[in-house]
Amino acid sequence: MDAFRHVLVVIDAADEQHKALKRGLHMARLSDARLTLFLSIYDFSYEMTTMLSSEERDIMRSNLIADRKAWLTDLLSEFDTDAIAIDISVVWHNRPFEAIIREAIKHKHDLIIKGTQVSASFQNLIFTPTDWHLLRKAPCPVLLVKEHEWPSHGQIIAAVHTGSEEEHHQKLNKRIIEHAQSMSKVLDASVHLVNAYPSAPVNVAVEIPEFDVSEYTDALEQHHVNRMAALGREYGISSHYQYLSQGLPEQVIPEAAKQLDAELVVLGTIGRTGLSAALLGNTAEHVLDQLNCDVLAIKPEDFVSPLA
Repeated sequence: MDAFRHVLVVIDAADEQHKALKRGLHMARLSDARLTLFLSIYDFSYEMTTMLSSEERDIMRSNLIADRKAWLTDLLSEFDTDAIAIDISVVWHNRPFEAIIREAIKHKHDLIIKGTQVSASFQNLIFTPTDWHLLRKAPCPVLLVKEHEWPSHGQIIAAVHTGSEEEHHQKLNKRIIEHAQSMSKVLDASVHLVNAYPSAPVNVAVEIPEFDVSEYTDALEQHHVNRMAALGREYGISSHYQYLSQGLPEQVIPEAAKQLDAELVVLGTIGRTGLSAALLGNTAEHVLDQLNCDVLAIKPEDFVSPLA
């Protein structure tokens, strides 16, 4: 899978660290990606100015958009942008997530980069409503970023779901790994496969006395080991870079990220009704809230945004 080439960088005027911009520039230097800096603005008071005509309100909005474009140009002057192709887009829209998605669809961006907020007390990510809408509805992968740099020779986690026999899960696993490996080439990083498998159902052990919990658990673990090994062989990822643990994804994935000091976790989002509980539902919310690193969320190949 090729590196991202047409990247939409969501600018947050309130973010003094400019996390998304820094990450986008870093990626562009390494991969020759073209960047579009995108800012969605809206002021309800402009719509409520009854003393002004419609034409006068349009002029006020246009002036504000021009002012924000000039601000973005000044902001870029603070960074090294040599040899990086950069466009600027400012739109007037009262729903930021919808403006972002429509921009991505209109101009066929292959990646959206957005900064996240961070809890000062726990250093965990805090996902805003806009973040969740993007994860659910964006037509392309979404990279949610923190302040830290991406060092060379870092660690990338591909969070796979090896227990399912369903074709859409298997296809999504492959997309996750392919995107992780593509990012690893750009960042000169190592890819680790991470998978969680469940424990034996407690109610079965209670209702069926002859049920051998230990035998069941061993068989389940071996099944996941075999499936993980098969993915590893297919993508050239050795067993030393495969992390398998019993437990829930919201426990296993953050623990693996902490142990590896990962810079990036690549995971899948399945858009059925909003988000599937397969990963991006309640489970994924717990996973994402506990991660102390960047997150790259990947959609199935046939996903169509509900805003398209």
